[in-house]
Amino acid sequence: VSGYETTLRERRQELELSQEALARAVGVSRQTIFNIERGLSEPRITLALALAAVLGVAVEQLFRRGLLR
Repeated sequence: VSGYETTLRERRQELELSQEALARAVGVSRQTIFNIERGLSEPRITLALALAAVLGVAVEQLFRRGLLR
């Protein structure tokens, strides 16, 4: 797996957050986080901003242009 989904998963793991904990923090299901991390779906901008805020990084770090599929 390459791209932003890897960055998202790695940052979540650095912070020792489960998919469930991250999902609760941003108001989505664990399945949504799973799908984003696996590259099966792409987040809407509001979710992307929420993920970046919870993970403590700029949205550009999680979703850099060259990394999107």
